[in-house]
Amino acid sequence: MSEFLAQFADRPKWLRLIILALLGVIAGLGQAPYDLWLATVLALGAVFVLYPAGRSPRQSAFHIWAFGFGYFGFSLRWIVEPFLVDIARYGWMAPFALFLMAAGAALFWALAGWLASRLAPRSLAMFGLMLVGAEVLRSLILTGFPWALLGHVWVTTGLAQVAAFGGPHLLSLLTVLSGWAVAALLGQARVLGLVTLGLLLALSFVMRPGPAAQLADDLPVVRLVQPNAPQDQKWDPAYRDVFLNRMIRLSAEGGVPDLVVWPETSVPYLLNYIEDDLSLFSNATRGAPLVFGIQRRDQQARAFNSLVVMEPGGAVQSVYDKRHLVPFGEYIPGAQLLGQIGMSGLAGNLGTGFTPGTTPGPVEIPGIGPAVPLICYEGIFAEEITYGDTRARMLLLITNDAWFGQAAGPYQHLAQARLRAIEQGLPMVRVANTGISAMIDPKGRITASMPLGAEGAIDVPLPPAQGATPYSRWGDLPALTLLILSMLGAYALARRDSD
Repeated sequence: MSEFLAQFADRPKWLRLIILALLGVIAGLGQAPYDLWLATVLALGAVFVLYPAGRSPRQSAFHIWAFGFGYFGFSLRWIVEPFLVDIARYGWMAPFALFLMAAGAALFWALAGWLASRLAPRSLAMFGLMLVGAEVLRSLILTGFPWALLGHVWVTTGLAQVAAFGGPHLLSLLTVLSGWAVAALLGQARVLGLVTLGLLLALSFVMRPGPAAQLADDLPVVRLVQPNAPQDQKWDPAYRDVFLNRMIRLSAEGGVPDLVVWPETSVPYLLNYIEDDLSLFSNATRGAPLVFGIQRRDQQARAFNSLVVMEPGGAVQSVYDKRHLVPFGEYIPGAQLLGQIGMSGLAGNLGTGFTPGTTPGPVEIPGIGPAVPLICYEGIFAEEITYGDTRARMLLLITNDAWFGQAAGPYQHLAQARLRAIEQGLPMVRVANTGISAMIDPKGRITASMPLGAEGAIDVPLPPAQGATPYSRWGDLPALTLLILSMLGAYALARRDSD
């Protein structure tokens, strides 16, 4: 093995970086829509094998940056889609956005490689733990971007249920552990590697929830309405009433459900202009409460991306304003300055974008109970889901995934929604403008859904909520405590071996 590493280290720098970037692309196959978790595990195992070839902390950082660049470049390829909606104005930015996003996210992994090499040279355990730590930082720094976390590759397996205990970062720890075990099989710790992989496979088998059980007849019925409004037509005056009338028609058909849900910004008018007369919506829902997405302004003329609960009769019962906005999408950092030169967010059709809301959920759904409101991007932040002293009945996510096109983005967004349901032990009602709309039970199973690019409505029973999960009580604390203790242990072992 040492001879192989020496040969790899002696290869030209460009060749080493290309090999590692290709391994990153292979690792990205574990993300939706491919869900090839084994590809991620094997690619990580290969990186663990090659990691000691870094002859200095700087070289280790470059190697791991290349691996991360390939991984994020492939996993986040959907990031170009928003720039193609108005290709004449923004299309030229698409390749730069993908490059900068992949390169920037890979810097977190490069930092992990550098620190591990500095603190415990050639310690695979320290490198793996630092990689998980980098994923934690990536979830928090600069408002956070916990997309395509290493732990997301387990969504379709039994290991996803571990999220109920430690959230996404515990899953990332299991991903890194599996990669280390593969490397151990190729090295001198074959027995330990084999045992580790066996235990992970056994855990996945034991925790797999199986098919969803038959639901009781007395559960609330929720109508998910998906208008399928393409992003380039959504705000076009020639089309916006077409999509609104489509949702009204779909809401009025068939029996009367217990709740009707429309997607994010589904109503193409300001709430300020229509709040006093929602009779058209009320007539369509025929006495059922309605949840819809809309924009609004307050008395200071600030714009908000909002979720509205309309009670039977047409009155607005409650309004939730999106709190975690998309940087450069829904607002521009330093908007007042940049607005003077004509820059605004991609979604900022109200001037320079939106203002974050300040009031958390839950919102009360008449006849059903409290729901945790989430608008699009907010559904990727596991640690930000709160519901006060009273346990919620469900998670309620409305989104406009038309921004993501028809590629990987909507599937990855849905995968994260499934994890949120597992973490909280709550069913999730997820309604998307162009798909994928779905009912997700507390085990992360999709009980009903509408595919991408489809127009329609489905009536689905709302699965019962489970008891509070450890993650809903303690959040990331258990996983972060385990991570820190493991880092200290790996450091102590590395120091002992070096003495």
